[in-house]
Amino acid sequence: METPGSQSSLHRANLERVVRAVRLAGSLTQAEIARTTGLSAATVSNIVRELKDGGTVEVTPTSAGGRRARSVSLSGDAGIVIGIDFGHTHLRVAIGNLAHQVLAEESEPLDVDASSSQGFDRAEELVNRLIAATGVDRSKIAGVGVGVPGPIDVESGTLGSSAILPGWIGARPAEELRLRLGVPVHVDNDANLGALGELVWGSGKGVRDLAYIKVASGVGAGLVINGKIYRGPGGTAGEIGHITLDESGPVCRCGNRGCLETFASARYVLPLLQPGHGADLTMEGVVRLAREGDPGCRRVIGDVGRHIGSGVANLCNLLNPSRVVLGGDLAEAGELVLGPIRESVSRYAIPSAARQLSVLPGALGGRAEVLGALALALSEMGDSTLLDGSLPAVTPAFT
Repeated sequence: METPGSQSSLHRANLERVVRAVRLAGSLTQAEIARTTGLSAATVSNIVRELKDGGTVEVTPTSAGGRRARSVSLSGDAGIVIGIDFGHTHLRVAIGNLAHQVLAEESEPLDVDASSSQGFDRAEELVNRLIAATGVDRSKIAGVGVGVPGPIDVESGTLGSSAILPGWIGARPAEELRLRLGVPVHVDNDANLGALGELVWGSGKGVRDLAYIKVASGVGAGLVINGKIYRGPGGTAGEIGHITLDESGPVCRCGNRGCLETFASARYVLPLLQPGHGADLTMEGVVRLAREGDPGCRRVIGDVGRHIGSGVANLCNLLNPSRVVLGGDLAEAGELVLGPIRESVSRYAIPSAARQLSVLPGALGGRAEVLGALALALSEMGDSTLLDGSLPAVTPAFT
């Protein structure tokens, strides 16, 4: 039996610190592990050797700063995680390993009017199809991350009343999918997962404080503070779409007037352009036409950028992030939207906060949320399971 403070318990704690650092980052050099964990270079070297001999990590030659180094990542067959992203009009599923490699990924349309049970059925079918296609060992599944387009109540696990999928209000995605899939399931809103995806794989790599702004049918923000998603005590942090811009403005779905969402989201923006461009116009189409030079689409995107910039300026004054990443279809507009965002930030944010801020488009596009769901599953799994080889058993309900 290990006693607190004993040499064996200290060694175990150091093993878990190294495994956690590598698991969250995907891969690190031994020098980076030492900086991340605070352990000495000699201790890291000994632990990496032990983990390599045990098959937990893989070590490959690399270079860092022009010098030879060794890159450490978790073994590709150490475990599997699954990401599920329920969008306003789509379902996307990805399967990845603990080395941050995506093994399979697929998306399909999702009817906005479908019930939550229909959505869960579709997700279960798609997960099973990808597992069969990749031939992964079901016993290696460590967990599932799920993204939904609405706030999740921290205490009850239910989807809030402001969810964009009307048939999902009151649903409990984590409980439903855990019963269906037979493994631990962790759920968060799509903006938080977009932030997590960009932090691990995309435009947020290397920063500790950022805001991911997603503009789609609604407007939301995922906030990263000191390297971690900030959700707030009730799980509703980041509802930037409900910052008031005009107290006499349009009535928002939240019941207030003049929210940022009423000036920037697709449900309010598209009707401005559909009379001249057809009822089937989408935000993706608006962006494409704007890039091709359509004056109306360019004007609307510029206006949307200025409104988003006002909300970002508020974030700067309150939280002082070092980076803002714009996601969703709107990010494809590039400087047509990023330029106006920066102009508003420069005008309305405290100068010192505005100077430190960089505004970038997301690097992952529509994949940000499903990759964030993979990252969520990776972040929530315990390191002791990797060291002990005790991944959760898959129940027959998953077959």
